Amino acid sequence: MSSNAISTLSQPVHVARDQHPISRKDISPNALRVLYRLREGGYASYLVGGAVRDLLTGGQPKDYDVATDATPEQVKQLFRNCRLIGRRFRLAHVVYGREIIEVATFRANTDDGTGDRELEDGRLVRDNVYGTIEDDAVRRDFTANALYYTVEDFSVRDFVGGFEDVQNRVLRLIGDPETRYREDPVRMLRAIRLAAKLGFSIAPSAAEPIPRLAALLDGAASARLFDECLKMFLTGHAERSFLGLEAHGLLPALFPQATQALARAGEPTRAMVLAALESTDRRVAEERPVTPAFLLAALLWPAYTEEMQALLAQGLDPAVAQQRAADRVILHQAQRVALPRRFSLAMEEIWLLQARFGQRQRKRVFRLLAHPRFRAAYDFLELRAIQDPELQPEVEFWREAQIVPAEQLAEKLAPVRKGRKAVAEPDAPPVGDGSALAPVKKRRRRRRPRPAGSPET
Repeated sequence: MSSNAISTLSQPVHVARDQHPISRKDISPNALRVLYRLREGGYASYLVGGAVRDLLTGGQPKDYDVATDATPEQVKQLFRNCRLIGRRFRLAHVVYGREIIEVATFRANTDDGTGDRELEDGRLVRDNVYGTIEDDAVRRDFTANALYYTVEDFSVRDFVGGFEDVQNRVLRLIGDPETRYREDPVRMLRAIRLAAKLGFSIAPSAAEPIPRLAALLDGAASARLFDECLKMFLTGHAERSFLGLEAHGLLPALFPQATQALARAGEPTRAMVLAALESTDRRVAEERPVTPAFLLAALLWPAYTEEMQALLAQGLDPAVAQQRAADRVILHQAQRVALPRRFSLAMEEIWLLQARFGQRQRKRVFRLLAHPRFRAAYDFLELRAIQDPELQPEVEFWREAQIVPAEQLAEKLAPVRKGRKAVAEPDAPPVGDGSALAPVKKRRRRRRPRPAGSPET
């Protein structure tokens, strides 16, 4: 099939059960319930998209999508546990506890004027024009996502050459790549993400327009870009996604200030960022928790340090420079990719705590150990030591501070001094008990003056 073809194959391919590895035992029982119930209701039903692609490559799908010739309203009549959602794409969600099976009606690629399809500046903003399965296959984004598995005979139906592309591990767009990217610029990010996730290469025809069209992402909703970043960086293939964004010229479209600062900072800083990405992938593989705040703090660190150095050069107090640099970088980044406040505040704390790791006074050490963001900040310090080996003594001190008994640590630390006299400090609290701040002295309660002439008790 030509890389730019938008029509279906001249002869659709039916891949028989003995020619593919998909087994019903690997499919969600709830997805199978939906497929069989639709068939019993007289409608065509197919498992479609990423689930079929992942099953063919030996993966385990996290989500299951079903395509049918039933309208959303007809689907709702078949399932009491169904709700209809969406404006841009009208969909039916069949809910089984925490699992949702998404059911979409076959959609046509063109509108004869009788349907509900709307474009703005070449971008598809509404698409509820229904059609045939062949129409539905053509309007999907990548050939690997346009494969249909049916419980009718357990075959895989291929209308656009996707089965061969999956076997060859190639990601190819359906139709003219530039047109498809202009319809939805976020498809460029999806190409990078899917290639990273699946270990696929991006077909040259699909890769060539990406650097030229990267600026189209300026018009994408910042919240949608944030969601796409979560999928790229927090699902186990962050490092490959980052390298893909770099290679195809999309990194400046997502992180403009940080990309420029990273280029000026040099290889040690880039090694630190890659280490953060690799660490995140390792934690995902080990099924340990990950947070966007830590990874975003690493990605934006070059921009933060560059901004802070510029402010220090203007003569600002270091504490003021640190706070102002954090505010500026977060504000600038949020204009491109949405940063929910719960993550931006955590990022800011991770950055600002870095300046406190050089302190060795007893009270300040215990205060920092008790800080709720200490562990994330310490992990970040370890990353910085990759960039700056001179930080290694600080890493070793704080690593030991976390494991030695509090009394032993307190004996090693110098009390805060004023002039030549040491200032007495309270006994050091146990590490991490949340009471590391100096105890507040009880204030004598002040009695209210009695009104004139009131009797004494």
